[in-house]
Amino acid sequence: MTKLKTAKQMERHLKGMSNHHRIEILLLIGKQNGITLDQIINSLDANPKTIGEHTRRLCVAGLVNKKYKGRFVEHSLSPYGKTFYNFLKAFQNLAQ
Repeated sequence: MTKLKTAKQMERHLKGMSNHHRIEILLLIGKQNGITLDQIINSLDANPKTIGEHTRRLCVAGLVNKKYKGRFVEHSLSPYGKTFYNFLKAFQNLAQ
């Protein structure tokens, strides 16, 4: 029997992606697994400090994993991140 997440546990994930920059980052990582922070910054044409903080928050929320490769850090979606990515893609495609 699977254990259901508590409301507090779900809140952590939802707050983790509750910003337009974080949503863009999550969608970008979902499309380009293993993308580096520099590549994210270039793709979104945004401030490096801003993007660095948002990727950190996505990691803390358990939605993104980091893998260190020399001086670079590769980002990938965690299993929960993949679930949220699929939700965001489906939500994005809904007709108004």
